Amino acid sequence: MLKRFVVLLLLLSLMGACSSEQPTKNAEDGQGMEVEKGLLNVEVTLPPLFFEGENIDEVIANAKAEGIKDVKKNEDGSLTYKMSKAKHKEMLDEMKDTIIEQVNELETGEDFPSIQTVSYHKAFKEFTLQVDKEQYENSFDGLATIGLGLVGVYYQVLDGTDIEQTKVMIHLEDAATGEVFDSMVYPDALDE
Repeated sequence: MLKRFVVLLLLLSLMGACSSEQPTKNAEDGQGMEVEKGLLNVEVTLPPLFFEGENIDEVIANAKAEGIKDVKKNEDGSLTYKMSKAKHKEMLDEMKDTIIEQVNELETGEDFPSIQTVSYHKAFKEFTLQVDKEQYENSFDGLATIGLGLVGVYYQVLDGTDIEQTKVMIHLEDAATGEVFDSMVYPDALDE
């Protein structure tokens, strides 16, 4: 479980546009994460691991400056954010835009030349990368699947999916034949 938190922490640091305001919530055992949605507000608790080496007062001030109603420091070092449903939706929309930008960059950028197209499920539970198979297999373009897997996991957690139930399926399809030649599930693939 700690490995998953470390992965999510890495994702947070990579997603600069979605800074410390990103909500997730510890489950009762303090290890899982979930979003608690009420009638008017959403409460989110980020575990202490997310704030190692950070000035907590600064983190709280930044969150409030971004429109978070209240931030409470808990005894275990976690922070509970309270925000309006509108703010939560805004954060989900920003995350969605960031993921779509990442997908567009995979298709048009030069970093992963074997990737031709990327299709995805609207809740980012599944991605299909159409690739030049030979070029893909002889490159490091597989790193793109890690990025997509992580942002898909993070989006689902932010949307309220229990971390233990969160899965992102990634398929690799040969552009020449249409054959799916590999599939992986994140975050499970990180343990392999």
